[in-house]
Amino acid sequence: MTERLQIQNLYKIFSSTLRPALEMLAKGGNKNEVFEKLGAVVGLNNVSLSVPEGAMYMVMGLSGSGKSTLARCINRLNEPSGGKILLDGRDIVPLGEEELREVRRTRISMVFQHFALLPNKRVIENVEFGLKLRGIAPGERRRRAEEVLSVVGLGRWGYHFPHELSGGMRQRVGLARALATDADILIMDEAFSALDPLIRTEMQDELLRLQRTLNKTILFITHDFQEALKLGTRIAIMSDGELVREGTPQSIVLEPGSDYVAAFTREVDRARLFDARSVMRPGEPILQSERGALIGEAGGAGFVLDRDGKVLGTLDAEACGQARAGGEIAAPSGDYVSVPPGAKLLDVARSYRDGRPIAVVDDDGKFMGSLGADDILARISSTTPKPASVGEHHA
Repeated sequence: MTERLQIQNLYKIFSSTLRPALEMLAKGGNKNEVFEKLGAVVGLNNVSLSVPEGAMYMVMGLSGSGKSTLARCINRLNEPSGGKILLDGRDIVPLGEEELREVRRTRISMVFQHFALLPNKRVIENVEFGLKLRGIAPGERRRRAEEVLSVVGLGRWGYHFPHELSGGMRQRVGLARALATDADILIMDEAFSALDPLIRTEMQDELLRLQRTLNKTILFITHDFQEALKLGTRIAIMSDGELVREGTPQSIVLEPGSDYVAAFTREVDRARLFDARSVMRPGEPILQSERGALIGEAGGAGFVLDRDGKVLGTLDAEACGQARAGGEIAAPSGDYVSVPPGAKLLDVARSYRDGRPIAVVDDDGKFMGSLGADDILARISSTTPKPASVGEHHA
């Protein structure tokens, strides 16, 4: 997967004298120690992360953790004190004013928490604003603005003023303005935090819908772990300017790695977070014949597959035992349930009836694994953190 954005050893020190603070951090000092000794405020301390193309990458943490400072350093609203910010492999930290303006116009767009709309301009003029700065001709930018407003469900509101719209609608205008520039990276800084809970949920659902269509690279800043779990393909958790945990939503809940991270995960609805892929068992090949294959559990029932690996049906434990002993695969029963690997465990549990076997199959109907009620319950009720997995970042 292509890494669209890479942050390498990024520092941000709010002080007129950077060198002593950077030297102290390099020797293992932390934010509090630097402030007590030097009076310098550490915004970011040696932060490194990679955002794949097309990812919804969440950066979260408590107030003062450095998440918004990171967002502002990426588009250089805050000047980094050290490190690199690579956009498609090009470091944008050394760029001069003219080059930086071009990056902001064409490569990186931002959606703010408080909308930042121009109150004296109509909605469609707000959406056109970035295109106007780029020198796009009036007819073309109007066409593009109308197109994007339609995408976010505001096609009929283009000629109204911002004060005539609800909070959720104004946030959609801000999103449309960012999308209109067709930038490579969309930074959303606490974009939904100021909204009422119901409107916030609607905007989250809207963003997921848009992402399925547009497949943008999105860096989303939030303090809400539930929001991070719902939206994110990967999550970075920050504390005191440092990156303390990074990984997939499921891996972070299973392996928090620290008490700080574990505190975010305690109230997570695991049935809605984990999917069939996370608990399925691949099964044991019992027998292969010209008709296909028999895949099952030791001493238990099994699935009969055709030569393409698609499920034909199931055999009970007795029939599987006979196949093991005599090498024959009996006619399979069609009494089973199939679910996709991405099905949430809550939905899998709802489809589980009368003890019927559950097969996990891909989009082509090929067998990937099986699961049972015990597998589902074990994952939903699991609360014991596991050791960190290879490739997952811990502080």
